[in-house]
Amino acid sequence: MTQKNPQTHQDHDWHRADIVAALHKRGWSLRGLSKHHGYKTPTALNNALDRKWPKGQLIIAQAIGVAPQIIWPSRYQNDFNDSFVHVHK
Repeated sequence: MTQKNPQTHQDHDWHRADIVAALHKRGWSLRGLSKHHGYKTPTALNNALDRKWPKGQLIIAQAIGVAPQIIWPSRYQNDFNDSFVHVHK
């Protein structure tokens, strides 16, 4: 039986617990990372787990050591296509 690694599975966003666990493996918590980046609210980066927030997602992804698109593919899959919707010949 083969287990899927959440860090290599590209079809779905990582589960919240997998993101938190990956941060802990790197020595971070969401609270500590929020404080480190100067947020007054220590739970600020929790928002990136619940909704699209590119700046917060980038901070978390960099702390884990992967691109945000790896953690949240659903939030980035249409970025390329949407950027050309209003282009006319």
